[in-house]
Amino acid sequence: MERRIIHIDMDAFYAQIEQRDHPEYRGRPLIVGGRSLSRGVVATASYEARKFGVHSAMPTRTAHKLCPDGIYVRPRFDVYKSVSKEIMEIFLSYSEVVEPLSLDEAYLDITHLVSRERTAKSVALNIQRDIFEKTRLTSSSGISYNKYLAKIASGMNKPKGTTVIHYDNVMEVLKAMPIGKFPGVGAVTEEKMKSLKIYDGADLYEWSELDLTREFGKRGTSLYKKARGIGTNELSVDRVRKSVGKETTFDHDINDDEYILKTLEGLSDKVSESMERRQFAGRVVTVKLKTQDFKTHTKQMMTTNPIFTGEEIFHYAYNLYHEVKSPEAPIRLIGVTVSHLEERSYRNLTIYDFL
Repeated sequence: MERRIIHIDMDAFYAQIEQRDHPEYRGRPLIVGGRSLSRGVVATASYEARKFGVHSAMPTRTAHKLCPDGIYVRPRFDVYKSVSKEIMEIFLSYSEVVEPLSLDEAYLDITHLVSRERTAKSVALNIQRDIFEKTRLTSSSGISYNKYLAKIASGMNKPKGTTVIHYDNVMEVLKAMPIGKFPGVGAVTEEKMKSLKIYDGADLYEWSELDLTREFGKRGTSLYKKARGIGTNELSVDRVRKSVGKETTFDHDINDDEYILKTLEGLSDKVSESMERRQFAGRVVTVKLKTQDFKTHTKQMMTTNPIFTGEEIFHYAYNLYHEVKSPEAPIRLIGVTVSHLEERSYRNLTIYDFL
């Protein structure tokens, strides 16, 4: 039987929760963001705010210029996580095969629920109904025969949308879609494609796999398949975490090594605590910093043995910081990440375990 995959995506999740919990925010442009207007980043914006051009990942300062009369609130991640757990329980009541992507979206394989009497669309509508009854929040869903198309479908009629992409309409949908809307096509790739006169799915469809590979390397094969609606229908139920990281944005640009390194040491300890809870060790440490001109700089190093203690992580982070930091450039953000994770075992023991 052909797979039936649903992609459920909550509508402006953080902002919708704030409007639910604060009636005075309803119907008004609401921006959930960072610490302050001058230094924060937009986490999400209500649909009223999006009409002004405000969107997620935008500096809050820019959002304020576009929407000076909007309501700006700090995120309450403990609340969002709690609501996300409620939504996940609803998903699992329909299918055991669920792949969460974030707090507000997930794939569900509902193949086993579909029959002549019960369509995939009706299942999606029931899930959206249950979410609303439980949380008073709306969602959008996309239904198709693979993950890639289901995700496209869920974004086509937001908010409160329910969209199906099937064999009869898939090429019509894809050929009409602007090239920048294809999953995995970022701003740089989009610009290159337009320089090659690839403006939409119809243009992409005309390119051979060989020519796309010549222009875009290994991604060429993926683009070739996407233009034809080809994608995976296997959900990753047991997702493997690839990295653990922590970062912080300073209240003002700073160039005090002692203070920055003290902060970096604290971040290293937090990364270690997270790894300890999951019994992980890692082999690559990366330090990231963002300078006052918003440029991001990173430096990474592979460790001799897998590490997990705060002291070990900071040892590498300390050296990486001094390699990447310019003495003349104040910074606004610092972060540390440990990647290439593996489960801890006796082979992961280091000298610190015996002190």
